[in-house]
Amino acid sequence: MITFDGIGKRYANQTLALEGINLSVGDGEIIAILGGSGCGKSTLLRLASGLDQPTAGTVALDGAVIREPHPAIGMVFQEPRLLPWLKISDNAGFGLASLDEATRRERVKRVLERIGLGGYGDSWPRELSGGQAQRVAIARALVPQPKVLLLDEPFSALDPFTRASLQEALLSLWAAQKPTLVIVTHDIEEAIVLADRIAVMRPSPGRIFTEIKVDLPRPRARLSDEFIALERRILSALDGSLSKAGAEQKPYGVDEAAAAAAHWW
Repeated sequence: MITFDGIGKRYANQTLALEGINLSVGDGEIIAILGGSGCGKSTLLRLASGLDQPTAGTVALDGAVIREPHPAIGMVFQEPRLLPWLKISDNAGFGLASLDEATRRERVKRVLERIGLGGYGDSWPRELSGGQAQRVAIARALVPQPKVLLLDEPFSALDPFTRASLQEALLSLWAAQKPTLVIVTHDIEEAIVLADRIAVMRPSPGRIFTEIKVDLPRPRARLSDEFIALERRILSALDGSLSKAGAEQKPYGVDEAAAAAAHWW
């Protein structure tokens, strides 16, 4: 379990990016962090990864405080960031230097096949499309079999068809290993497709405004009445997070959510 306990982050210029973040993500759970630009979503992931440190509170994995990058925590960024001088198999296996070559090759081959890149191991990054390169980035993060995988808007630069394909590929990889996934996204549909729970953040400073459980069975039909109703509920929550009431941390109740959702139909 990864836990955020009273997390705050103030930068050197005195900008308060996060305040009072309390959140627990269970083993094997997928949670999406949703909110407008500037609400601290990416900052929260950097704190979870150990790339940055909070100015208040702690981030912990199974009770151990995260103070630096941790081998059990992987991260996928918006850009693939592949190493152009390494072939795809070597990029994907970059974090497996401690394993013998045969084990490393077998693990990389298995993950590449599962993510739809079987047979691409000897290719170079320049020979891949943007979607294929991002598949390699996801494979590279999952090949070491991390306990937690953090994803910072990993599909935002891709076209809708490629994005949907990668969402399904990610779920397939998750089902095989069941790591905890924490996904930052601006995309409501993506959050519903992937997550078990959605945390909606509000800005200035970033706080969690409300949490919404996603009870839909997988695979999730994007055009179903239940899916569309959940989209409306999340839209109303985002509206509330940006309103004056949201800024004052007004409690967000079911009746209020239903009333606000009506405006989106």
